[in-house]
Amino acid sequence: MPSMLERISKNLVKEIGSKDLTPVKYLLTATKLRQLVILRKKKDSRSSFWEQSDYVPVEFSLNDILEPSSSVPETVVTGPFHFSDIMIQKHKADVGVNVGVEVSVSGEASVDHGCSLEFQIVTIPSPNLEDFQKRKLLDPEPSFLKECRRRGDNLYVVTEAVELINNTVLYDSSSVNILGKISLWITYGKGQGQGESLRVKKKALTLQKGMVLAYKRKQLVIKEKAILILDDDEQRTFQDEYEISQMVGYCAARSEEWLPSFPTISPTLFNASSNDMKLKPEYEQVRILPVGRIEERFWQNFKHLQEEVFQKIKTLAQLSKDVQDVVFYSILAMLRDRGALQDLMNMLELDSSGHLDGPGGAILKKLQQDSNHAWFNAKDPILYLLEAIMVLSDFQHDLLARSVEKRILLQQQELVRSILEPNFRYPWSIPFTLKPELLTPLQSEGLAITYGLLEECGLRMELDNPRSTWDVEAKMPLSALYGTLSLLQQLAEA
Repeated sequence: MPSMLERISKNLVKEIGSKDLTPVKYLLTATKLRQLVILRKKKDSRSSFWEQSDYVPVEFSLNDILEPSSSVPETVVTGPFHFSDIMIQKHKADVGVNVGVEVSVSGEASVDHGCSLEFQIVTIPSPNLEDFQKRKLLDPEPSFLKECRRRGDNLYVVTEAVELINNTVLYDSSSVNILGKISLWITYGKGQGQGESLRVKKKALTLQKGMVLAYKRKQLVIKEKAILILDDDEQRTFQDEYEISQMVGYCAARSEEWLPSFPTISPTLFNASSNDMKLKPEYEQVRILPVGRIEERFWQNFKHLQEEVFQKIKTLAQLSKDVQDVVFYSILAMLRDRGALQDLMNMLELDSSGHLDGPGGAILKKLQQDSNHAWFNAKDPILYLLEAIMVLSDFQHDLLARSVEKRILLQQQELVRSILEPNFRYPWSIPFTLKPELLTPLQSEGLAITYGLLEECGLRMELDNPRSTWDVEAKMPLSALYGTLSLLQQLAEA
């Protein structure tokens, strides 16, 4: 389920009608984006079951990496425009449910969310970008650019932004009013009762003037001391390193002539025109065999996700208790701060011994002090956990912190497993029912927290109904949630 900000951003992009616009998902990103800011995209993910597809602002602009110039590119402003997006839904129903209790209820539910805002579109036309391509890179190269080069990041430049021109408030409220009869089997017999339940949930988010709700980007290509700003997303930002890797690949290919006994992967499986050795599309799709059986890719099998997570838990468990203790409490302290989590990821990916404040700095310091484990072995499961957490929404981060406080991680892990395991392979919608024995230990508040985590993944959950429908779009966030719960549980036990 998208956040309030992501939902409004996506709806706004639909109304604007530009396929090249990227809606903003996170509040932190909305505050950092502006024209000419540099974005980075991670080279790859440590998991086969989720990916880091977001473009992260690096807090530097194109002007910060180029030699100074008195010329400033002109922008074109379109607008202002007014956008209003309000939805009100009401439902009435009479249902009978059995989840260890027999429930006969009637009631109504309502959902109300929306906003009213004014925005403008600020664009830097392509001809105005040519002045930047005439300027040279700074010498010496800025340190953050060296870090991106070492990581192999691809970099992009924001050339168009959809900006708010006034403050606005996003709101989201829902209520459920239930009246019914409950029959409960207890140890000494069966009890009955009638009652009424009212549940109301309200959220509000204030967006400040100047925040960016959507943007367009172009790729930044660096070769020697020159730059190019291209529409093509298939290039490598750091061309010098790419040419070296191509030479290494050429030498490796020639080595097959000298060592023919070594097994090789058939090139027919791959797209020869791609620099990333991606599988051809026909090998990426799920195939349905004539008998109706699904021929699965390994990442379509839940057992492989379990094995991947288990290996990370195993490596994590090999770290000293002191290290696990610092990692657990530091990540818990950062759960409500996406920026701090991203900063820690950046430092770990760089194998950096640099300075970092706060809880992230405590993890780095502890890893550097602990000489019992190789740096790679220590950082690999931590980065895996951080990547999984970053797939989840800010609201889920808050719910995870509350789950730790209530010590229900293990119960939540089992519940998520019970959803993923039977449904993992299906690329279509299919109904399922949560197991009552997995719901009972969560109690009332724990169940509400857990249902919130599942709803944010894209499943429609109701506290008074254990039934839901599998949605293939929920598989990636649910997989990340399963990995997060599993590794946090390991740290909590330690």
